[in-house]
Amino acid sequence: MIVLKTSRELAVMREACRISAGALQVIGRAVEPGVTTAELDRLAEAYILSEGATPNFKGYQGFPATACISINNEVIHGIPSKHRKLKEGDIVSIDLGAQFEGYHGDNAATFAVGDVSEEAKRLMDTTKESLYEGIRMARAGGRIGDISHAVQAYVEAHGYSVVRQYVGHGVGTSLHEAPEVPNFGTPGRGIRLMPGMTLAIEPMVNAGGEKVKVLPDGWTVLTADGSLSAHFEHTVAITADGPQIMTVA
Repeated sequence: MIVLKTSRELAVMREACRISAGALQVIGRAVEPGVTTAELDRLAEAYILSEGATPNFKGYQGFPATACISINNEVIHGIPSKHRKLKEGDIVSIDLGAQFEGYHGDNAATFAVGDVSEEAKRLMDTTKESLYEGIRMARAGGRIGDISHAVQAYVEAHGYSVVRQYVGHGVGTSLHEAPEVPNFGTPGRGIRLMPGMTLAIEPMVNAGGEKVKVLPDGWTVLTADGSLSAHFEHTVAITADGPQIMTVA
């Protein structure tokens, strides 16, 4: 069931999203060679708690950390570890969120660790811009497929692949709500977009093929061909005046 949020609910949710965005900024500033993914995770949790919210990933279906931290060919759901240090030239995707007064925020970004290759920069730039291409189509009266197609078309025009096995989603009093928001699709198809809908739009883009695999830890998703992957995400509200990005600090 798709839940349309009232103006009061959106106000609370914006606070959850502000905290989520702030935590992502805190982590982003700390990304550098030599830092462990566990250290980044601790920074995110400390920030979220200091803002009066709780990390919504920690404990979700058994996930053990505040942030999913995925490096290079890891697509999503990487588990932070004190044994994993970032290295010069890595790219690291960080996905996290906060729950505040019963409402959730959810956002992600991919960061360069020091100097990275031109190919890595191009992949990150393309993935980030594909997110905004999708957001531009998140308009009342449109369809989910309009968002999906905009992401897919932009990514594939630049020679990359969108991950199809994992998708964006509604978000609100639950971290994952209806509807699903794939990063591929047909314009004019799918659920109609209505004011009050809140969506986590999140392109996951591979430099190689679209296929992925899951490690034995049951969480970490990698590209099947070992190629680099990038991930960007915003929580967006559908309004009568157009899409509003909620995950801004």
